[in-house]
Amino acid sequence: MSFSALTLKQFIDRLASAEPTPGGGTASAVTGAIATALLIMVAGLPKTRTNADEERIALAAARERLVPLREALEQCADDDAAAFDEVMAAYRLPKATDDEKTARKAAVQRALAHATEVPLETLRLAADALELAGIVAQHGVPSASSDVGVALGLLQAAAAGGAANVRVNLGGLSDESKRRQWADETDRLAARATGAAERARSAS
Repeated sequence: MSFSALTLKQFIDRLASAEPTPGGGTASAVTGAIATALLIMVAGLPKTRTNADEERIALAAARERLVPLREALEQCADDDAAAFDEVMAAYRLPKATDDEKTARKAAVQRALAHATEVPLETLRLAADALELAGIVAQHGVPSASSDVGVALGLLQAAAAGGAANVRVNLGGLSDESKRRQWADETDRLAARATGAAERARSAS
């Protein structure tokens, strides 16, 4: 299902339910989308820090790049829940015979890989949005600095949530090469996100 079609209360109620989805991965992606929407808003305001044309150009360019990031994060919210459902379906496959066990094991590995790729994409998108947040923080109107600050905090939470979901799924993967590759990328992206957030706060 598409979580963007739910009201805010419906989505929060779904999170609070005993159902396994949506969970932390979906919440992380939605949090990133909300944060990115705040940055889009600030970048689109008629006033800038000094109202210079150069600032308007920089903010317009940042806004143009933020819009697809927000859309991608919204998609990650749906994809994360679907990926988790795939994992659960794979674990429910029959395992009475050797052939069934082999097929089940392969299905579980495919599903776990997908369930790892989605939060990794959330982390990538959050890191990209944090880089652009520095431009918004530097050139945005000062009266909206609190909005930028909220966006930074939410994006850091989205990045941390994405990283946490990647790491918890890596333990179930049997492909050691892929595990190392994704673990290294997660560490790099997490560090990049932290650095971008610090630079954005310094620019505001």
